[in-house]
Amino acid sequence: MGAITWVIGATAVSGVAGTGLGGLAGAVFRGASRRVAALMLAFAGGVMMGVVCFDLVPCTLAAGGGRLAPVILSVVSGYGAVCLLDTFVAGAAEGRARPQAGGSYRLLVAGIVTACAIGLHNLPEGMAIGAAGAGGGRGMASGLAMAAVIGLHNIPEGMAVAVPLVSGGCGRARAVAITAASGLPTVLGAVLGYYLCALSPMWLCFSLGFASGAMLYVCFGELLPEASALWRSKLTALAALSGALIGLLLMD
Repeated sequence: MGAITWVIGATAVSGVAGTGLGGLAGAVFRGASRRVAALMLAFAGGVMMGVVCFDLVPCTLAAGGGRLAPVILSVVSGYGAVCLLDTFVAGAAEGRARPQAGGSYRLLVAGIVTACAIGLHNLPEGMAIGAAGAGGGRGMASGLAMAAVIGLHNIPEGMAVAVPLVSGGCGRARAVAITAASGLPTVLGAVLGYYLCALSPMWLCFSLGFASGAMLYVCFGELLPEASALWRSKLTALAALSGALIGLLLMD
């Protein structure tokens, strides 16, 4: 079996299966109380924040040779792009998507935007796996290990997609399908990374920074505010902190 086949297979398990499993876990909480949903949203937001601060941003700095200008530009670009995406999705869904009884329209939109943002985030992650696997030998082992770590942190990311979708009235099966689909860009990224790993690291810098900005918007613009709106408690802040620390541990 060729190296590229191993890379694609490992990335598919990491991206699609990882987020899909998280989506399945999140869909189980369809009938959960507002408090449980708030804690899950805050925890998932914390994991995103931890992954960005402890992994993506340092990797972006390294890829950019330690220069701050391209890092700031790429992060702001990602944040702005997802902000515009949020506005577009909200406008397109207005008058069309109607959440089921007990659902929240804002949560439904948040779930869709989160799925798109995580899809963007998964592309450079897949590139990292593909680039590592292109070296063969130790590089392949490194790529597989990276796929395993990314797969683990994709589980709470999948929950971050499924929980607002289901809470907003989306059916369980559809929510899980949307969540799994958000992992598909990981496979595309792995193929690109495998064949294009010799490109300038500046391109990887922009990709990682863009994904960082996208995730930060989802965290601070969607998940954490929605968690606070569902249940204003110090426990939601503790859940977010716990998620950030879990994100740190996953990146160790």
